Amino acid sequence: MTETRLPFEQLVFSGGGLRCFWHGGLMEALGPRAPDPARVTGSSGGALSAAAWIAGREEFLFDRFARALKRTDFNVTLDDMDADDGRSPHQRVYEAIVEDALDDAALARIADGPAFQINVATPGEASHPTLRALVGGTIYQAEQAVAPTPRPRLSSVVGLEQRLIDARQAARDGALPELIRMAATVPPAFRPDEWPNAETGTPEPLYDGGMVDKAPLPEPDTGRTLVLLTKRFHTLPPDDGGRIIYIQPSADVLSGSKLDFTDPELLHEAWAQGRRDGQAWLETQD
Repeated sequence: MTETRLPFEQLVFSGGGLRCFWHGGLMEALGPRAPDPARVTGSSGGALSAAAWIAGREEFLFDRFARALKRTDFNVTLDDMDADDGRSPHQRVYEAIVEDALDDAALARIADGPAFQINVATPGEASHPTLRALVGGTIYQAEQAVAPTPRPRLSSVVGLEQRLIDARQAARDGALPELIRMAATVPPAFRPDEWPNAETGTPEPLYDGGMVDKAPLPEPDTGRTLVLLTKRFHTLPPDDGGRIIYIQPSADVLSGSKLDFTDPELLHEAWAQGRRDGQAWLETQD
């Protein structure tokens, strides 16, 4: 007997650092009932989750990440502060993992897959972009501490804007690993790189999209939508009359450890919780 896929036209992978391995466990639990969406979006680490899921590389990503974390002893050292390839092991480790996970076969599968957009934040052509991103990140953290929400509002005060970048085109151009790395750029740990504005062609520095939207809806935004959050929120955004379904963890995932690149057991913990939460949620759909 063929199991019916869950009827969602859109699938959203939120950000969350290592908490994003919760996505992998949840999607494993959904198994053959996982949606077959027309549109997919990802923010920050959720961009890598989405790419790995579309490409069928989730288990490879898990294993590759775990091996890298076994070899990482420190999250930051004094020698990292002026390193050309990033101010912390996070940038170097993450870049290598993304490039390994998204090989030519994976990029081809993504290029031929559903519409896929990656969410990023940018100050556009404004002056002092890194300072704006640092201040925006500070404001974002304060907002999340006082009134946690998947839709941050206050980072726009310093001029941070949202961009949804065509990930399929980036895959065709061979630039998707670079874009995914840029989408998780958190200053000062990561140094930013530039990406051309889709309308003007002008290069813009890219930063972690979670500062402007942790769970970005696609453009165009139409049809039933499943949003996978890696963090619990007391208040969720409007569900548009039931069109948007939010799944969030049953309990905090990796509390205080989402950026600890020294402990591979964290990946197992997040994945296992995602599997349990996925199984529990799936039972409510029968």
